[in-house]
Amino acid sequence: MDMTNESCRKFVDVLASDAPAPGGGGAAALVGAIGTALGNMVGSLTLGKKKYADVQEEILALKAKCDNLQAQLLDQVEEDERNFLPLAKAYGIPKDDPSREEVMEKATVIACATPMRIMELCCEAIDCISVFAEKGSRLAVSDAGCGAVICKAALQAASLNVFINTKSLKNRAVAEELNRQANLMLNVYCVKADDIFATVREGFGQ
Repeated sequence: MDMTNESCRKFVDVLASDAPAPGGGGAAALVGAIGTALGNMVGSLTLGKKKYADVQEEILALKAKCDNLQAQLLDQVEEDERNFLPLAKAYGIPKDDPSREEVMEKATVIACATPMRIMELCCEAIDCISVFAEKGSRLAVSDAGCGAVICKAALQAASLNVFINTKSLKNRAVAEELNRQANLMLNVYCVKADDIFATVREGFGQ
């Protein structure tokens, strides 16, 4: 079931249940889409305003990119469920089954794919939001700040769904490469999101 077609209340109720999905990855994807949309809203409020005529083309291009990012992040909610369920099933294989370790290993690598993609999309969103915060409507700059910290939270949440899986991988070379990529995104984009928040906050004299 594609949970993005359900109400917010239904999504939260299922998230709080013992259902295997959605979980942290699906929640991160939804939150990332919301953060991206907040930045995108700044773009919408900037377009058509004479005061921002010199950045119209740039904002229009950013909005198109964010429309795509929002859609991709929402798609990751169902994709995360699709990629996690093989691992959930693998846990049910008897421990004395000789195929268990190989099945678990393959399923674990697959389970890492979606949260890694969510992280990448959140990084792209933070890049866009930084421009919206700098050049977008001053009346909505707080929403750019909100979008940045929300995307940062989604980025961090997705990373934990990577790390919990890489910890159990037997192939440590694969695990360490995934960890390296995830940590690089965290190190660069958490700082960038924090800088956006700080700049917006300072603009309010706080």
